[in-house]
Amino acid sequence: MEVCFPFTTIVCLLFYYAIFLNNSSLAAADHHILSANQTLSDAQTLISPNQVFELGFFSSGNKKFLGIWYKNTPDVVVWVANRNNPITNDDNRGAPFLEITRNATLVIYTRRTAESTIIVIWSSSNSSATFPSRKNPSLRLLDNGNLVLLDDDKESYYIWQSFDYPTDTRLPGMPMVYDPDIALDKHLTSWKSYDDPSPGEFVYRIVNQGLPERVIFKGAFNRRYRSGAWNGLYMNIPTFYNKAYTPELVFDKENKLLSLQNPYDSNSSILTRMVLHQSGTLHRYTLNDEKNGWDLVYTIPKDPCDDYAKCGPNGICRINRAPICECLKGFEPESRSDWDSQDWSGGCCRISPLSSLPNGDGFFEVRGVKIPDMLSFWMNNSMSISECRDECLTKYNCTAYTQPYINNGGSGCLLWFGDLVDTRVLPGADKNQNIYIRLPISELENKKKRPGKLILISAVVVGVVVCALLFLAILVMKRRKRKGNYYTRKKRREHFC
Repeated sequence: MEVCFPFTTIVCLLFYYAIFLNNSSLAAADHHILSANQTLSDAQTLISPNQVFELGFFSSGNKKFLGIWYKNTPDVVVWVANRNNPITNDDNRGAPFLEITRNATLVIYTRRTAESTIIVIWSSSNSSATFPSRKNPSLRLLDNGNLVLLDDDKESYYIWQSFDYPTDTRLPGMPMVYDPDIALDKHLTSWKSYDDPSPGEFVYRIVNQGLPERVIFKGAFNRRYRSGAWNGLYMNIPTFYNKAYTPELVFDKENKLLSLQNPYDSNSSILTRMVLHQSGTLHRYTLNDEKNGWDLVYTIPKDPCDDYAKCGPNGICRINRAPICECLKGFEPESRSDWDSQDWSGGCCRISPLSSLPNGDGFFEVRGVKIPDMLSFWMNNSMSISECRDECLTKYNCTAYTQPYINNGGSGCLLWFGDLVDTRVLPGADKNQNIYIRLPISELENKKKRPGKLILISAVVVGVVVCALLFLAILVMKRRKRKGNYYTRKKRREHFC
């Protein structure tokens, strides 16, 4: 939506613009700084001190945006200011400009050529209430890719910074944040398409629902991927142990995840970035200096079992088996025909209902798993594992339990009610990352009987095979003995002849 400045501000902007036109020296001796008496035009850029990043206007299709890209690979854009309000050539607009207003707000604006009317395309948030004194504001592009607006007299305080408004890329030092107490939510949003930076349909954010985890959403509510809940040690299995890829996590006193970021090391030669692709996948890249290009390190989801609810309700995904989906113990496919055609979305249903009698149910342990999504749950942080088991048995609709924290020997109690969704076996998972599925005793007894039957059948088969081999061995020995006697008699007759 187009917004025009009040008359006084328009005069101020025109004044700055006139100064710019009459003073060519405003192309800043420090190319990473834009001062309050300067304007960045369509043809100019800011470059970070060590030539890592560059800020300027770029075109994508028939639209124009203000963005930040890598200096050596300018096709890789890491941040876009006006992704919701692209600059177009409608209404005979002139070239765009970036400027710092008197109240230390960043503004992108254009002018209608015929009317000399200033049209505001985008402006940064105004924090004058929290930091009213701004004597010498300036805009700086840092080597970590952060664009910061600060007062030269108070450089330790950022009036505004681009890291607070991520687009589709997370850089080292750029946090993902979820703090509902102060209504702060910093997340990634994909591009609409490969050449359109407008917000796409995928969002990657922190979710604190009982236990924190990272989730990729398609739209507002549909989950595409979830990392798995924080268990006191990690969320899911780390893909790499390189420090450049390992995030730092900050929790509050209630174990809610407030922020997640890869630390920025100014002495490191590694340039890395994580991008939420328009397809809904996360891509981790590292710059290859020799090729002057980017190597793909890993993607998330990393395999089909990472797709949300791949095996449907009450199914479990095992990537090292074929087929990869099977029903949890005590469950069978909701639709056998769909299951046989490898359409697992319908999931599984119970073979036998849970018992309402005391000691009528037990539990089956599934080891090394990403625990199910916490769609309907109850959690206590102080219970022991035996207390947790008893608590589940006292609630008729409890379907499974686990210890949510596996560090320091394990602690806490997490109960599920209803279907178990998005469970997968994790290769290399901690031995304590287990879940206990509630089943009728009859189902557990059937499991105990089956190994006995298998052992009995195996023993019979082995016995038959051994007897057959012994019988054959005896026959062979008898035949050899008879043949030997025949030749002995024949030789004797010849000798006596």
